[in-house]
Amino acid sequence: MKKLLVLLFSALLFASCKSSSTVVDKKESKRENKYAVKHLVDVATDNLGVRYKAGGTTKSGFDCSGLVYTAFQTENISMPRSSYEQSKIGKIIQFKDAQKGDLIFFKTNRSKQINHVGLITEANSNEIKFVHSSTSKGVIISSTKEAYYQNSFAQINRVLE
Repeated sequence: MKKLLVLLFSALLFASCKSSSTVVDKKESKRENKYAVKHLVDVATDNLGVRYKAGGTTKSGFDCSGLVYTAFQTENISMPRSSYEQSKIGKIIQFKDAQKGDLIFFKTNRSKQINHVGLITEANSNEIKFVHSSTSKGVIISSTKEAYYQNSFAQINRVLE
């Protein structure tokens, strides 16, 4: 009987520890994601002014998806190499729900499919600012208030919850 009580007590203790650790894990996960988002944005914006280079993934030059690919790599998050393939990662969200660290996608130059990506640095209900590599200016921060990006906006994806 004593053995049974010890086993029951141990099971209850283990179960209660396990359930409380789940709550801690969720809090830790959110904290880790907040740090990861800040780090992604810092890595991308540290490259402001770096020239555009097709296929580029280094400080000698980035293309848009190369900048995103490289930033996520610093967090050990594997991303596809093209903006079109990156647009399939994560969860598509509404413009109004966009947050720092989300990816924003465009169909530029009348393209029928996504061909440009940026990393959101700031967001509110009517404007999103994002870091990206433009073919003419290299790595810069742009806004969805700019006509070019208003007209070519395609979607926003949340990769980190």
